[in-house]
Amino acid sequence: MREIKASKITEVVKKLCMDANFYLPEDVVKVIKESKEKEESQTGKDIFDMILQNIEISKNEKMPLCQDTGFAVFFIELGQEVHIADGDFVDAINEGVRQGYKEGYLRKSIVDDPVIDRINTKDNTPAVIYTDIVPGDKVKIAFAPKGGGSENMSTVKMMKAADGIEGVKDFVVEFVKNAGGNPCPPTIVGIGLGGTFDKVAQIAKKALLRPMGSRNPNPKFAEVEKELLERINKTGVGPMGLGGRITAMDVHIETYPCHIATMPVAINIQCHCCRHKEAVI
Repeated sequence: MREIKASKITEVVKKLCMDANFYLPEDVVKVIKESKEKEESQTGKDIFDMILQNIEISKNEKMPLCQDTGFAVFFIELGQEVHIADGDFVDAINEGVRQGYKEGYLRKSIVDDPVIDRINTKDNTPAVIYTDIVPGDKVKIAFAPKGGGSENMSTVKMMKAADGIEGVKDFVVEFVKNAGGNPCPPTIVGIGLGGTFDKVAQIAKKALLRPMGSRNPNPKFAEVEKELLERINKTGVGPMGLGGRITAMDVHIETYPCHIATMPVAINIQCHCCRHKEAVI
């Protein structure tokens, strides 16, 4: 049994919170540059230039890529041979968020009561934490700050099995088209298929963490990803919704087995600022 102190978890989470908000992953930057070359609209090209300039300023000045520094979302792989010592695991993550958002001068956007009082918690906690117990003696922490604008452009639909894959594709394309410029395109579209009402939303969000350009290991779903990307980019929504060729930079599908009477579908859209960082302890 390997022992990891809760303070180490806090230290790593604190750094992840700041780094994810300052430095866009290189695979995302690469696709943004490639998308600029494909864009045919001059307005769209100008928008890509501003996005790339913003990325450089953020990296050099250690300033947030976006003023919306997001809900702190974590996907954890916790080795079953790990013992968290001297503290509670969830408390350690929230303390890391608290410190990271304070020291990184990151906007605190979380309200404690979602409907009536809506009072800011003032430290961006509590985090949303998904934990999988896996073999081994390590802890993998993936952090994704999820902005409210793109999160609002997300949905779950309990479709019928009779709708089939064509029904799913039509639903996704129509939803992204209607979202227009609200999620700050060009976007990455995370799609969950299967599971339950809650599971499908989780895997749609997790799909956004996949490397850009990667494909679902099932060749059939890989083809659907490519077709959806092409169809979405024919909608003409374009960068920031101002028209153009590039509405989405990628589409990622994740699947999970489901009940014979159900066919859940979730769409979780991510703006061009696809921030995420991970660390292994």
